[in-house]
Amino acid sequence: ITNRALLCAMAARGTSVLRGALASDDTRVMLDALGAVGITVNAHDDSATIEVAGCAGRVPAEAAELFIGNSGTTIRFLVPMLAIAGQGRYRLHGTRRMHERPIGDLLVALGSLGANVASEQGNHCPPVIVRGSGVRGGMASVRGDISSQFLSGLLMAAPYAAAPITLMVEGTLVSRPYVEMTLAVMRSFGVKVRVDEQFTRFDIPHATYHGVDYEIEPDASAASYFFAAAAITGGTVTVEGLSRRSLQGDVAFVDVLERMGCQVIEGPQSITVTGGTLHGVTVDMNAISDTVQTLAAVALFADGPTTITNVAHIRHKETDRIAALATELRKFGATVDERADGLGIEPRPLHGATIDTYEDHRMAMSLSLVGLRVPGVVIRDPGCTAKTYPHYWDDLQRLVGDRGA
Repeated sequence: ITNRALLCAMAARGTSVLRGALASDDTRVMLDALGAVGITVNAHDDSATIEVAGCAGRVPAEAAELFIGNSGTTIRFLVPMLAIAGQGRYRLHGTRRMHERPIGDLLVALGSLGANVASEQGNHCPPVIVRGSGVRGGMASVRGDISSQFLSGLLMAAPYAAAPITLMVEGTLVSRPYVEMTLAVMRSFGVKVRVDEQFTRFDIPHATYHGVDYEIEPDASAASYFFAAAAITGGTVTVEGLSRRSLQGDVAFVDVLERMGCQVIEGPQSITVTGGTLHGVTVDMNAISDTVQTLAAVALFADGPTTITNVAHIRHKETDRIAALATELRKFGATVDERADGLGIEPRPLHGATIDTYEDHRMAMSLSLVGLRVPGVVIRDPGCTAKTYPHYWDDLQRLVGDRGA
């Protein structure tokens, strides 16, 4: 939500104030990129409050070299906005893994609208060269089966085309709740998109965002680790500021835990999970794919097998999350069936292990939870959690108290 709000605030007419912003590496690289293209940004309260002076749809800088780390949202949101609202040459590059992550479908969609964008190495991956010159509007198609962020980036930039744009989704749209989140953020900044019931056609008007005072709700993906901690230990955890009415689809992770045997109680602005006897489940996690690793950790403690399906697209994340999970879960002693679009996890007697994280924040956070029940769990490269949750280890320590000292 923070990076979506930053992008809309960047392009808005007037100043926006974002409250409750996520302090993380992903946010930092977005903020650095906005500053590099001439947007005035002031962060306060350890970046929890951010003021953004919008450019009214015209990016000030005519050239910039932008390092975006391994932040998928940053590059996939900025490329369309710079192509449509930029007036110069911009080069976006990142880490080794970012240069392996596909972005070709986004570049093809932008090209069909008249944008001048290209993969520098011609391999459909970053670095990306953008020569901002606006786009004419019209119709474009984008594949929906690799990343919903391609569609989200196009949606947020489209109001600044010379004429209305219609976007058509080819194939199955993965992670639909993230697109719904994008549309909700756009509405908050004053632009409404017309969508068909199947979520295959999006009509975006020629319009302007307006600066707003915007409250960002807590990160539901981060909350999943603490809900899972309750499930694994049989304890109780309450996360405040979230409800099932959240903009974020990942809040539905608690529904999966409920199916597995946990008790879930929803307050007006909180969710409480209490662990119980855990049962294996078969679950399609396409809509909540950022919590696949968290569920995999919980599945190790169930009394039967768990099958996770319809998440082939997570092979293109910070790492190949299906292959990485299969490898690391086996280290604990579990029997794991790696499938093209998911995993079958068969619980077995568990033992400690040294876990590789593949520079993937969610591998570190999710598999650390196994150590709440199993002694001898060591997480390599724990600092990778800074990508989205720099204070994760401090918060986990507070949760377990002296028992974790």
